[in-house]
Amino acid sequence: MTETDAPDITAAKFGIADFVGEQMVLLGAGSTVMYQLAMKGVGLGVAEHSTTLRRPVDRLRTTLTYIYVMTWGTEAEKRAVARMVNKMHAPVRSPGRYSAFDPDLQLWVAATLAKNGEWLYEKVFGPMDEATRERCYRESWIYGTALQVTPEMWPPTRAAFEDYWEESLKRLEPDRAVQRYARQLLVPRGVLGFAVPLQSLMTRGNLDPRTREIMGLPWSERDQRRYDLFWRLFVPVYRLVPHPLRQLQARLTFWDMRRRMRRGKRVI
Repeated sequence: MTETDAPDITAAKFGIADFVGEQMVLLGAGSTVMYQLAMKGVGLGVAEHSTTLRRPVDRLRTTLTYIYVMTWGTEAEKRAVARMVNKMHAPVRSPGRYSAFDPDLQLWVAATLAKNGEWLYEKVFGPMDEATRERCYRESWIYGTALQVTPEMWPPTRAAFEDYWEESLKRLEPDRAVQRYARQLLVPRGVLGFAVPLQSLMTRGNLDPRTREIMGLPWSERDQRRYDLFWRLFVPVYRLVPHPLRQLQARLTFWDMRRRMRRGKRVI
C-alpha cells in the first residue's frame, strides 16, 4: 500500500495528543522496554550504559518527559529536549556492536512506542477506525524523527508498518547479558517497589510469546489467568475515571519539565 492508498487522516477522530497522557499507557511501559531490549543492539547498549537500576524513578520521569514533550511541546521545547537526549546518547556506543545514534535502532525504539500506545488504547477503549489509526501512527513518527530517524525510514502507511513490525520481530534474538538485565528490572526496588508485581505481570503478559521467550521471562497458566482477570476488572473501572484525573500525572510531568527549563535544572 502506498501513502496515497492510505485512509484519509482528515477524517480521524483524534490523534496521539488526546491519549498519550492516559495513565493506562503506563501499563505498557515495561513491555515496550522489553521489545526494545530484545533488539540486540538496543539491549546491549541499555544493559551496558543505562542508569535505570540506580535511579528508576528519575529514569521513568525522563522517559515520560521525552514522550510528552514530543507530543505536546512547542517546537523550541522539542529541539531543546532532542539536544539533551543526543548529549546523553553520545557515550552509548561500542564499535561493531551498537551505537545510540544508529537510526535503524532508533526506528525500532520509536516503533515500539507507536505500536504499544495504539495497542493499549484499543485494549481499554476499543478499536480505532482506520483514519484515526493512520493519523496516530503518523503522529508517532516524531519519537524517532526528533532524533536521527528520517521520515523516509518510516513505513509510509500504518498497513506497511505492520509488515515492518512482523519482520522486525523475526530479527529479535536472545542475549544472556540482556536477559539478566531484563530480570533485574522486574526486581522490586526503591519507592516504586510496591508496583513491581503488577508491572511484572503486565510486562510479561503484554509481550507476544516468542519475544517473552527471547527475553527469558517466565509465563504460566496461573499468570495468564491473573492477567486476563486484571483486564476484565480494570477496563470498566478505568473508563469511569474522569478524563482530567486520568491525565493528571502526565500533565504534572509536563509542567515539571517547563519548570525545570525555566530554572536551568536538569530535564533529561
